Amino acid sequence: MEMETEIRYLDDMRTVLYDKAWARTAPNLELYYMERGLEEKDGLRYDITTIPPKMLGQEFVKTKGHYHIGGYQELYIVLEGEGIFLMQKKGEGKIQDVCYVKATKGDCVLVPSFYGHVTINPAAEILKMGNWISKECKSDYASIEAKGGFSYYYTQAGWIKNKNYEEVPELRLEMPLESMPRNLDFLKVTKTK
Repeated sequence: MEMETEIRYLDDMRTVLYDKAWARTAPNLELYYMERGLEEKDGLRYDITTIPPKMLGQEFVKTKGHYHIGGYQELYIVLEGEGIFLMQKKGEGKIQDVCYVKATKGDCVLVPSFYGHVTINPAAEILKMGNWISKECKSDYASIEAKGGFSYYYTQAGWIKNKNYEEVPELRLEMPLESMPRNLDFLKVTKTK
């Protein structure tokens, strides 16, 4: 696999932002950078995502967010800065669970099977994170775009529920992993619901 760098622009994200009025008129800014395939090991791929600090109107800069097709998990490691990892599990036409993890340099965050995830940079410094994921894993962005983003937005006023979701559980805080797992083979396994 060859390393590939991708830039996520505002035009890629306008549909998933909280501040629609700002999004309609803002220039097509570069929001974050993804370096994919920096390393490969036993069917896994290592990527780095860099998110400079920025406000998207009233909302803190974030990744576009997606679900994994199949039951693949993903492991993140914060390399610089701090991030908020928002995760939600859908099922039977509604969100079953939604939680977030606050993570700083050295922390690891596991995205469980069947959870969509988005990463937010709430700080005034660059957020840089590495991730390990199966090379076979594909992403579903359409489900998130159809709802105008995730079930919650993180804004200057705090968490705001996305009104495009009929039922949303209360948001709960989870802790990052205490350490990096030694064996990452579990990331290669796809699960069924």
